Amino acid sequence: MAKDQGTDRESFEREFFRSARPSSIIQRFATPEEVAVAVAFVCSPLAAAINGTALRVDGGVVRSIA
Repeated sequence: MAKDQGTDRESFEREFFRSARPSSIIQRFATPEEVAVAVAFVCSPLAAAINGTALRVDGGVVRSIA
C-alpha cells in the first residue's frame, strides 16, 4: 500500500495511525515476532486454562471482532 501511494512504509504507518486509528495503544502494526510469541504462548502448557476466546494480537488496530 505504501508503494501504491508513493511513500515509504514508516511514513505510511505513521499516517495510518494518525488518521485511521488514533486510539491504537501501540501506534504501530504488530510485528511477525509479536504474533509468533502469542501463537507460541497459546500452544504452550501455560495457556492450558484458556479456551473459547479470540486473542487479538493487533496492538489495538481492529476496532471490533463482532
